[in-house]
Amino acid sequence: MSNKEKITVENYIECNKKDILAELTHFLAIKSISTNSTYNKDVQACANHLEVILNRIGMQETRIIQTKKHPIVYSTYHVSNHKPTVLIYGHYDVQPADPLDLWHSDPFKATIIDEYIYARGVSDDKGQVYCHIKAIEYLLKTTGTLPVNIVMIIEGEEEIGSPNLAPFLEEYQEKLRADVAVISDTPMINKDQPALCFSLRGMVYAEITVTGPNKDLHSGQYGGIVQNPIQALCRIIAKLKDDNDKVMIPNFYDDVLSLSVKEQVYLDDISINQASYLNDLGITEFAKEPPVDIAKQLWAEPTLDCNGIVGGYTEKGAKTIIPSKASAKVSMRLVANQDPNDIAEKFKAYVASLAPKGITLDIDIHSLAQPARMAIDTVYIKAASEAFKQNFGVAPKFVGEGGTIPVVADFKHILGVDTVMMGFNCPDDCIHSPNERLLLANFFKGIQTSARFLELLGKS
Repeated sequence: MSNKEKITVENYIECNKKDILAELTHFLAIKSISTNSTYNKDVQACANHLEVILNRIGMQETRIIQTKKHPIVYSTYHVSNHKPTVLIYGHYDVQPADPLDLWHSDPFKATIIDEYIYARGVSDDKGQVYCHIKAIEYLLKTTGTLPVNIVMIIEGEEEIGSPNLAPFLEEYQEKLRADVAVISDTPMINKDQPALCFSLRGMVYAEITVTGPNKDLHSGQYGGIVQNPIQALCRIIAKLKDDNDKVMIPNFYDDVLSLSVKEQVYLDDISINQASYLNDLGITEFAKEPPVDIAKQLWAEPTLDCNGIVGGYTEKGAKTIIPSKASAKVSMRLVANQDPNDIAEKFKAYVASLAPKGITLDIDIHSLAQPARMAIDTVYIKAASEAFKQNFGVAPKFVGEGGTIPVVADFKHILGVDTVMMGFNCPDDCIHSPNERLLLANFFKGIQTSARFLELLGKS
């Protein structure tokens, strides 16, 4: 064992690089597209493949747990009650690859081009999941054990909103007891600068439907006496935010948790060139009056956006009608301490108060997700920071994420654990888009960082 203990993770990767890439290629080739029922057998096959892999590397117990839709892969390795337990989460399902004609290579045949590996799911999230799997394999093969206890859950429904994950967490609470959770599904700042995410926004997703007359009407015969649902809807939407992009729902901001001094310092350390930001988006001004704090507004402040609007005649040519119905979809991104259920009720009450005469209003709440704010002065964050520093050469910056990852809040509310968000992909890696990619060097550094993180926690 003494000779094995001298093998570094870098040496292990170098000696096994060809096999590691072959295994990743096989994993990426499985069309585990959860959003399309045509691929249900592929999703199941991917879960089966993971079960085989986890058994092969030496995990003590691995099971496929069926849900109402796609299965969850559950795997454990217990070392000692005196060691911390790390819950590693990932997902093996992927987005559809369409449009295929925009890909430079086959999306389900991993291809290395200019130091990047291209394939659907390589960044989101199969490649990042595999970083943890190979880190565990390295530790087991070179030391015969692990420095910490491990619980892994790899689900197949993340890309469809994880409808069965929370019930799974509730049912298996005892088996999922852990000291900390780890997820690699958020980006670094760039290929050389790692990041640790400490804030995620939650969400309320709603649909407003305005109905006027019971059929479309001739705008000449009825215009001026019948309320137009499109115009009524536009009046409502226009009153959801003011001219400085502030949400006008009464008491919307009441429960927003302010940033701590340390958190604000971390965000101030993030350099975002505003001119370049505007130029990249092809716009000339931001929605708010200056000064604009991009990091804070994206990561620590709530917002509201109209995501789509439908109504009336939209084909070529003219059709002079007053439509019977119009609808809009609206999302509200929430921050720490805001309750999605409370915001949903406030939204419904405010929208109802804006409804003009002559229409019927329906408001549907399609989905809710809790925001999350993780503690940053923990032994787990310190271990992750040191692991990044040792393998990337620089300490990670602390960032937020404007999007929503519901499982993080579920881990907190159901299992009572915080999450370390340590991703290895970059913002320009085209997740959900054609030509999804991951820098090959960072895939290998991800393995090294994961292994070192577990080793550091084992010594804490």
